Amino acid sequence: MKLKSAIIFILIIAIVVFGSYTAINGMTIGKVKIPSAKEAIDLGLDLAGGVYVILEAQTDAKGAELQKIMEQSKAVINERVNGIGVSEPNIVIEGNDRIRVELAGVKDVQEAIDMIGKTAQLKFIDAEGNEVITGQNVKSAEVQYQRNQETQKDQPVVALEFDKEGSKKFADATKKLVDKTNLEEKIIYIVLDNQVLSAPVVKSVIDDGKCVIEGSFTVEDASRLATLIRAGSLPVEMKEVQSSLIGPTLGLEALDKSVYAAFIAIMIIFLFMLLYYRIPGLIADVALTIYILLVLFGMQMLNAKLTLPGIAGLILSVGMAVDANVLIFERMKEELRLGKSVGASIESGFKRALSSVLDSNITTLIAGLVLYCFGTGPIRGFGVTLILGIIASMITAVLITKQLLKLMVNITGTKNPKLYGA
Repeated sequence: MKLKSAIIFILIIAIVVFGSYTAINGMTIGKVKIPSAKEAIDLGLDLAGGVYVILEAQTDAKGAELQKIMEQSKAVINERVNGIGVSEPNIVIEGNDRIRVELAGVKDVQEAIDMIGKTAQLKFIDAEGNEVITGQNVKSAEVQYQRNQETQKDQPVVALEFDKEGSKKFADATKKLVDKTNLEEKIIYIVLDNQVLSAPVVKSVIDDGKCVIEGSFTVEDASRLATLIRAGSLPVEMKEVQSSLIGPTLGLEALDKSVYAAFIAIMIIFLFMLLYYRIPGLIADVALTIYILLVLFGMQMLNAKLTLPGIAGLILSVGMAVDANVLIFERMKEELRLGKSVGASIESGFKRALSSVLDSNITTLIAGLVLYCFGTGPIRGFGVTLILGIIASMITAVLITKQLLKLMVNITGTKNPKLYGA
């Protein structure tokens, strides 16, 4: 029994040491690379740098109509931001007619602002100014390559496919224009936000619902245009009223200092628990290390962004985890002073402290959920790490600490209450 408990305990310690080393330094095993926690966890706007911009809707709509417009605008902007590859953007409606967009890690600020704020009203117009179809009739838009007859080189173009209504309208328009004798009368102008993108001449009837936008596009230009068309038009014009650029240097410096402060705080907690509670304190230190690994793993799994307030939430949840251990260990000491055995004191201590631990953690969990659901930006980051921390805290304090204590009792066989803080 003692040998089996020792093997299990050593195995757990080995896993914790391996996990801690990997979280700090990363590891490469053959062709498999395990990134460190710093590399694997995405940083928020305040740490990675980036931009936030506040857009204001230019409309006289009010009430339910304005709310509908803002929800539509938010959905379109979200689609566009995802199209330019920004991970985990924060897009929220502020007040009645404003949208706040936070883009972490964005390098070309003006390009991002231009894209999210464009109305993107795409129209196909004939030479007489008649509207043939609009962006609403576009079913898909993607970048393709097409041979340029003049340069004999492949160039990026935007390939469009229309819906059933758009295909019929476009076929009817090309039928009328293909027989025109004047070259200028055979043009269909492709216009985005009142700017002519392309002016192709109709040479044949297009009845398959597909066409191509040509121009002096780079791959980036064509990709950006395709994204705008796919996302659709903003229902109203959005005006930039405020923006701010945050440099990554300041953010990374703040991250390093915060991590250093957290390390010092955790080391002091570990030392206090070890000196004051002895064997249970040692077990608590191991459990707290497991707790930190669980939180870091949870953030990676959820692709959550780490912000400065998030680090504060993580440190706060460490305090909650320690608080749970303190409640349990104090109950154990009371049982030991009454003359109960170490095994009985562990069982009774956990059982009596369980309700207090659950009450304190559940109330904090509710607060974290409220912050996440109704907060914005950094407040949500605080809520995420607090929620993850509380869940991991309950798992480690209630389950892991108890099992590790039992293993330690089986290994040492000691019955001296002083070694358990009594």
